[in-house]
Amino acid sequence: TPPHETAAVVFAALESGYRHIDCAQFYENEEEACRGIAKWIAKDPSRNKREHVFYTTKIFDPDHGYARTNKAIELSLERAKEIGYIDLLLLHSPQSDYERRHGSWMAFQEFVESGKVKSIGVSNYGIKHLKELLEYPDLKTKPAVNQLELHPWLTRNDLTAYTANQGLLVEAYTPLVRARKMDDPTLLKVAEDHNRTPAQILINWSLSKGFIPLPKTATVSRLASNFEAMQFQLSKKQVDTLDALNEGMHICWNPSTYPLDNERQA
Repeated sequence: TPPHETAAVVFAALESGYRHIDCAQFYENEEEACRGIAKWIAKDPSRNKREHVFYTTKIFDPDHGYARTNKAIELSLERAKEIGYIDLLLLHSPQSDYERRHGSWMAFQEFVESGKVKSIGVSNYGIKHLKELLEYPDLKTKPAVNQLELHPWLTRNDLTAYTANQGLLVEAYTPLVRARKMDDPTLLKVAEDHNRTPAQILINWSLSKGFIPLPKTATVSRLASNFEAMQFQLSKKQVDTLDALNEGMHICWNPSTYPLDNERQA
């Protein structure tokens, strides 16, 4: 969501019943998102509590490494000063090297210990990156989440199964495929069967797979429609039919294949 629209959209989302707000330093909208959260709390402090909202942000690749990550987290916390703390902090991708990824995770752990960050995780991590992290000798806090691009055209079964088997939640970004597949005949048939929109079917597909979908919209009118995706249940056959659309299609980037240090050619 563009920064100049973010506060209003976040406020409207919270009014509609949303409680998870996903940001990133790269999106340049952290301060505006937190302003929207603070405005919602201030509207009715007796009912709207800070602990009712789950605020996520992410540290981008150039800020990997212990010292740079420390500074980046402090910056994110400064932008979040109106809401007090960060619920979930993610490494946006694994695109650096072992030393810097490790240093970033050490900084993450320290902010959890301080209480300024409640939980930590990763985004766009492949199986090999997760294995590397879980084998850190000084690992104290395991990642809570791996946030990945996921939709019926990119099901990533091996990666999601490994992530879940390690005890991490799977979050699905781009669950609506940036509206590029809304006219797919299979999707339209399932939508027709439920008298729902294609977007609602895609969100429900994520929920049916056990993922936490993160639908993005800058359109306030779509907030309620997306939220209604929880009001019905796809059958197993319908989920399987949508799964069969998988073609390994990435709409966004794919850092999950980024080479480890020992995979790079000299």
